[in-house]
Amino acid sequence: MNRLLYESSVSYKGYLIIPFVFGQADNYEIYSYKLLSEIGHKSKFHKAENPAGIYGSNVSNIVDIAKEHIDQNSEFVHRGDSFKSRYIYRNNLIIIFQEGDKCFYDHYPPELLNNIAAPKLFKSEYECLSWIKQGLNGQHVRQRTILRR
Repeated sequence: MNRLLYESSVSYKGYLIIPFVFGQADNYEIYSYKLLSEIGHKSKFHKAENPAGIYGSNVSNIVDIAKEHIDQNSEFVHRGDSFKSRYIYRNNLIIIFQEGDKCFYDHYPPELLNNIAAPKLFKSEYECLSWIKQGLNGQHVRQRTILRR
């Protein structure tokens, strides 16, 4: 699988639709998608890959397919846009959540929906994003140093 196209993700009715290039046929890209759910593992569609079983010819087409599937099969009434504070940094997806005066985050690498966030609380969204960027920048430096040896 190619990397997840977080920059083309769409928040819809409590889900985050994340397109990716599934493959190619006759030099045309075939798109699929994965889902994150605002209720997490309580949803059968959390981290599901293409539960509709239909593929698309472009990003907007696959997002429409995912929306139709959600409209027909959603298991809950969403509470609002849980994914509104999402950022892409070095092809990583960062989702910031705020409860009261505390911030925390989910962090997904480019190739899979595996949350690698540290269990840490922050006072602000800015503090949270700064901490994540420092960590990702530090990892990048270590990787380059190792590759040069």
